[in-house]
Amino acid sequence: MILVDSSVWIDFFNGVESAQVGILDASLGEVPIIVGDLIMTEVLQGFRSTRDFNAARTALDQFEYRDMVGRDIALQSAGNYRLLRRQGITVRKTIDVIIATYCVENSIALLHADRDFDPMEKILGLSVVAG
Repeated sequence: MILVDSSVWIDFFNGVESAQVGILDASLGEVPIIVGDLIMTEVLQGFRSTRDFNAARTALDQFEYRDMVGRDIALQSAGNYRLLRRQGITVRKTIDVIIATYCVENSIALLHADRDFDPMEKILGLSVVAG
């Protein structure tokens, strides 16, 4: 089971060839893929045309959906953000800490193409799908 970050989905929908998109392609139908609320928002907000938005939404709706943020994840994410700051890591996007925390707390591997997750792998124990 993997959670695919918006950084990979955006490349996928834009036809970008990358190691991570290749892993996503190979995983389709073979590995359970999760789409979370935060990721769905990040991906779908970028579509300009209604037609493309609807096509992407239909594609994402094929996968298991999960609400990622609740009280427990919010509190743990705040703690993880603070831990990263104490380690000298500048977190550019709070949403990435929430995604990483969700994955850590639920033992789910993350497929991403965003270097901001690298320190979270080392410090928080985030499991990633190697690209």
